[in-house]
This record gives sequence, structure tokens and C-alpha cells, in this order.
Amino acid sequence: MPIYEYRCEACGRRFSVFWRNFSAVKEDKIVCKRCGSDDVDRLVSRVRVVRSEESRMEDLADPSAWGDLDEDDPKSMGKFMRKMMNELGDEAGDLGPEFEEVIDRLESGQDPEEIEKQMPDLLGEEGPMGGGGMGAPGGMELGSDFDT
Repeated sequence: MPIYEYRCEACGRRFSVFWRNFSAVKEDKIVCKRCGSDDVDRLVSRVRVVRSEESRMEDLADPSAWGDLDEDDPKSMGKFMRKMMNELGDEAGDLGPEFEEVIDRLESGQDPEEIEKQMPDLLGEEGPMGGGGMGAPGGMELGSDFDT
């Protein structure tokens, strides 16, 4: 039972039509519900694929999927970090508003070391891996290389 989208060339309205079967698509004539014109074009509909969290994380871990990531360019790093945050979905909320501020600063081109100086308590007294701020042993360094 397909649903197709159409655009009326006369009035510009977009609309969807639910068909009971595929043969009806070829047999029936489509008319715009707004103006009655039969000058309509079928549109290519967007498709959304639901993927598992595991599949999304595997893609993020694959360096070939990182595109034009340049770890020496703060804007590129910010863009990549935002992509990672979006892929994490609800889990990204656990990162806190500070993480989003870091991403915003990177996307504006601010130097990671400058961010670290301006936000020394970014990870609090104990970061996720122990230690102090971002540059402390076991903490997160924004400007560091990373391997997977």
C-alpha cells in the first residue's frame, strides 16, 4: 500500500495520496484537491532508515566515515563533535551543557587550548577517567590526537 507525494504545477500545493495497491497508481488519474488541476508531478519522497545504536556507533568509530575531519582545525573538530553528539541522541544529554559550549566555541574557530584555559573546571574535580580538568592525566584533552 504505497503513499506517493505529488506537487500541483498549477497552484504549487504538495499533497500525498494513499493507494490501496500498486496497480491503482497507474490506472487512476491524480487531481489536485485544492484547485482540481490534473497537471501534477510525482515527487521523490524522503526515506528514513532506522538503525541500531550499535550500527551508528560502528560508523562513528570508522575513520573512513569521518569525511574531511582535520584535527588541527577547531571548526572541523567542532563539526565532528556535533555529529557525534547528534548520533548519541538521548545519551548526549549526559554530557552536560558545558560540552555543547565547547562545541559552539570550536565551531566558531576558538583554539582548543584557549577553551581549556577559559574553562579549567570543565570536567569538574574528577573527570570521567579521574584526574582534574581536561589537561589532567586521565582527563580529556581537546587538542590531542585520538585513535580508535
